[in-house]
Amino acid sequence: MNKEQIIEKVKSIAEGYFERGEFFCSESVVHTINELLGWPFPKETVKLASAFPVGMGKSGCLCGAVSGGQIALGMVYGRNHGESMNQKIFPIAAELHDYIKEAYKSTCCRVITRNFEFDSPERRKHCITITGLVAAWVANKLIEDGSIDIDKISL
Repeated sequence: MNKEQIIEKVKSIAEGYFERGEFFCSESVVHTINELLGWPFPKETVKLASAFPVGMGKSGCLCGAVSGGQIALGMVYGRNHGESMNQKIFPIAAELHDYIKEAYKSTCCRVITRNFEFDSPERRKHCITITGLVAAWVANKLIEDGSIDIDKISL
């Protein structure tokens, strides 16, 4: 697969997890990126993302997909106890934030979804789209900076 095919596949996988009801936004992104990376973390790692859907525990704050994307970035750029901070994480994390803010004029769940009834199929579809967009953005970033070798990906 080439880069564009991988990014499209990541987008489709993340959207599919959410669409089928297997995961919510943040969980879909984390699980998909863990899969893309070849499962460097146990599958149970997705639990770390379970409090973030619907803007952090249904509070409507930071978009869950964005939260999941930030966790996924930490899977690659994060540190273990006693290690120095990888300074690369800060500008990349800010770039994800700014990407969604530019696209949707906010990163706040209640703002991004304000034009939809909460339980409507339209809102769900909107959130699925954002989930895929974030997962694709993270995948693209990881490929661009060489954190992922596209020749070793088996999605």
